[in-house]
Formats: sequence, C-alpha cells, structure tokens
Amino acid sequence: MKICIIGPSKYFFSGISAHTIFLANTLSRNQHRISVILLRKLVPRFLYPGKAHVNKGNYLMNLDDGIDVYDGMDWNSPLSWFRAYRFLKRHMPDALIMLWWTSSVAHTQLFLALANRLRIGAKLILEMHETVDPLEESILPIRLYSRIMGKLLMRNADAFTVHSTSVRSQIAQIYNIKADRISVKPFGIYDGYQRDCDKELTKAKLGIEEKYVILNFGSIRKYKGVSYLVEAFSALPESIAQDSRLVIAGEDWGEAAELEKAIQSSPFSHKITLNSHFIPDETVPEYFSAAEVVALPYLRSSGSGVANIAMTYGKPIITSELETMKEILGGYQGAIFTPIGDSAAIKEKLIQVYDKLKTGKLITFDPPPDTWTKVAKQYEGIIKKLKDKT
Repeated sequence: MKICIIGPSKYFFSGISAHTIFLANTLSRNQHRISVILLRKLVPRFLYPGKAHVNKGNYLMNLDDGIDVYDGMDWNSPLSWFRAYRFLKRHMPDALIMLWWTSSVAHTQLFLALANRLRIGAKLILEMHETVDPLEESILPIRLYSRIMGKLLMRNADAFTVHSTSVRSQIAQIYNIKADRISVKPFGIYDGYQRDCDKELTKAKLGIEEKYVILNFGSIRKYKGVSYLVEAFSALPESIAQDSRLVIAGEDWGEAAELEKAIQSSPFSHKITLNSHFIPDETVPEYFSAAEVVALPYLRSSGSGVANIAMTYGKPIITSELETMKEILGGYQGAIFTPIGDSAAIKEKLIQVYDKLKTGKLITFDPPPDTWTKVAKQYEGIIKKLKDKT
C-alpha cells in the first residue's frame, strides 16, 4: 500500500517526532511505499515552552533511506502548505496517517485534510496522542479553538486510533465520534533508544555515586506529578535515602521553580538531582542505563513514551494506576502501580524495589516483543477495511 504519514519534524523535537519516525520505518520495512510530510515550525518560537532546544541536537533516530520526505510545513507559510499538497498529489497515497497531539498545528492539518478530500481521495486516519493538551485546556480561548478546529478536522477523517480504551471513551465524548470508528492500537516501544552502556561508567559520567538510582524522565509539567515523587523520596527511611539518588531529568515547561522549592525543603535535598533542561538524544541511554527504577507518578496520561523507553531497558516502572498506563504496561512484569497522587504509596514501592536490590539480584524484565510489528499489522487491517467499504 501507499501510505503517507503526517507528523512533527525534529525541528521542535518531542516524543511525537520519535513516534513518527518509528511508525514510518516500520511500515516501510513491511514493504509498503511510505512517504512522510513533516510539520516543521509548529508555533512562534517565543511561545514554545521548550524554545531553548528548538532546531538543536543530534538524534539517535532517522527515517530510513527510501522514504520520500517533505520537510516541512510551517505554521505561518501558506507556500509551504501548497508544496506539501503538491508532494501529496505526486505520491497519491491510499491512506494518510495523521498524528494529532496539539491544536497549534490544526490549521495546517485541516488544510491537508481538505486538500485530500477534494483532490486526493486517500483514507484519512487520525492517530490521537491527546484529547486536548493540558496547557491548551487551561486557557479558555485556546481551549475553544482546539475544540472547534479539532471537530472540523475530525469530520474529514475516516477512522481514528488511540492507545487505550479510556482515551477512546474520552475522544468519543469530547468530539462526538462513534466509538466503533476508533481503534485501540498498541504503543510501540521506543527500542531505538536502547544502547549497551557500562552501568558504573555511566553513573560516574553523570556524577552519581549512590547504589539506588531513581529516575524521573521527561518534560517537567504539573500533570506529571513529580512533586509527589519528591515527597515520597523525602519520606524514605534515612538509611535508604543515604544510599539513593533521585534524578529528575527533563525540559522545564514552567514548573521547575515550584519543584525546586519542594526539593529545597526536603531533608534529603542533597540526594536529589534536578536537570531541568532539554536532554539530548545521545544522552538518553545514559540516564536509563544508570537507573535502578523509573518513577512516573502521572496525574493524567494519554500515553507515555518514557515508559516505552524504560521497558526497552527492562526497568521496574512505578506509575499511577491510570487506565491508560495499565493498558500500556499490560503484560509487562516490571509494572508497579500506585494510587494517583499518593506519595505514601510511592514511598512504599520505592522501598520494596530497594529491598529487592539489596539482595544482590539483578532486577530486570523482558520488554514486550514485536510491538511495532503489531502496530503495522493493525494499520494494514484498518486501511484494508476502509478500502473494502468503498
């Protein structure tokens, strides 16, 4: 099949950029003819919380040779939109897979959806990575814009995919979509980040001397619940805390100042490392290699690329018992769930992992097998079903 994937470029790099690359490469390796349209400049740079890393850094993942790429569409350049349309018309795909995660790109996505409807005729599948972004949801004008543009875009879609049944229910309710049009698909693990690193050398490079390393990774945002992890760490028995290092690594999206106050008030503040900046791709394997456990105390979630990296390293994952996280980590033996926002429960799970580590046993788990193959097969089935209807 001829399939065009539409997602963000590396210019504003994020987990969605990585997902776009993994998805395109997998479908290409399954012998489909893949083209990619990349959304390059997403918003005015000064408005982007992660503006410090825009268009910077080397990345571990690249699109495979043989995939034709248009890079890319800019939010403020109708000329770039027209060129994307010409690229689309040249390839005349059977299906478009368009990633939705923020309303900031809704106008460019809607342009492509309408161009497709009027001139191309490909089946349009929206892969929903968010219902509404939490930051956008908190600002009334943007929330209204997101709902309106989202509904316009979704009227032009033939099918939808999500990563959990709970998100399917939310999407169906918010956008008035029949649930049978929304497929729940696996979230492919980000095995492209897996690298063999010497644990002790990596810890030394990161300046870590402690035996027990607890990692929280990803952008620092309020809904990630990192303050509950700091509270849990602060309540550890002193004998464990002195042998531990809490590493919080990720780009600040406006919450680091409040988090710093919580760290400073901790009795074990000297045992907490806060790297509140963009973590370059090439150093991601170092953090996961050094960690004994990954703690993700989310207050809400539509998916987690961080959990999928952690699974490639076989790490125990302490996370909130959100329906989405339970589905993403379903079948992974290293998943440890706690009530949402319960620092006491997080503390107990941290102690349990430490006690196992103290026995000298290597705590590691097998990652789920063939996740991207399953994703590809599901998309093949969805596209075939849509084509058979016509």
